[in-house]
Amino acid sequence: MSDQNLLVVLGATATGKTQLAVHLANVFAGEIISADSRQVFKGMDIGTGKDLAEYCIQGKQIPYHLIDIKTAGEKYQVNAFKDDFYLAFEQIIQRNNLPILCGGTGMYIHSLLQNHELTAVPVNQQLREELVVLTKEELQKRLEEFPLELRGHVDFSSAKRLVRAIEIAEFLKENEVTTPQRPVLKPLIIGLYNDVELRRSKIAERLKRRLREGLVEEVQNLIASGVSEEMLSFYGLEYKFVVAYLKGQMDFNTMAERLQTAIFQFAKRQMTFFRKMEKDGVNIHWLEAMEDRALTHHHAVELVGEYFNKSITYA
Repeated sequence: MSDQNLLVVLGATATGKTQLAVHLANVFAGEIISADSRQVFKGMDIGTGKDLAEYCIQGKQIPYHLIDIKTAGEKYQVNAFKDDFYLAFEQIIQRNNLPILCGGTGMYIHSLLQNHELTAVPVNQQLREELVVLTKEELQKRLEEFPLELRGHVDFSSAKRLVRAIEIAEFLKENEVTTPQRPVLKPLIIGLYNDVELRRSKIAERLKRRLREGLVEEVQNLIASGVSEEMLSFYGLEYKFVVAYLKGQMDFNTMAERLQTAIFQFAKRQMTFFRKMEKDGVNIHWLEAMEDRALTHHHAVELVGEYFNKSITYA
């Protein structure tokens, strides 16, 4: 038997990751662990694309983990995700099932595959309040004041990540990071991709569907339940733009148009992050997310069966 112990399905938004992961879970007796930073929150269903009905295939419910485990309005950090992931992972292994990590939050996935110790550095709220008023250029200058060994990990792509990098560097000046003992992950990583035009078409179609299905009403309900507009905006994308619409900052059509553009840009950033993971030594087996989903699924089944030395378990 193969000693591989984790299957990862990743890719940009709207590539069909969940459908593929569910199919593979059905074929190979698997359980899915979500790697989505927003699907952990209850009540945030349409905007995060939970599509829980997809976890039922051929009348069979595929077990899933790390979905609906937090109350909307809370925050969820990478280190909490790692703790929750390893708990679910070990339980799945004990049941002799295949853990399947599925999602598009590259930072979460990468933190597991590279075992990033720095996710354990605690939040320094006072420091963050001091830094939030600085521009990206000012944050870069502030970061350059630290010795290179304290800032070699830095991702310069956004002010938010620069703030976190400064927070880490400040912590490491006076502290050491201890790493808990974790199971060694031996993964097969499947990445789904499609060409830019097809990806944009699928994103546009899905956004229209989510707006029809009640995305605006979902945000209204979250606000009515006590989730602040500021926190919803913090969750980004759908929630940020719908809040702006509800506050009268833009009309419905402008909101939909700007949100669609933002999701296009987000998908591009996702792919850039996954390519960066490859440069860091992560081996991703890319499969094209074709219109014929059955063919894509067939290629994935062959790959997983060969890699894990597993037989097909469904009829």
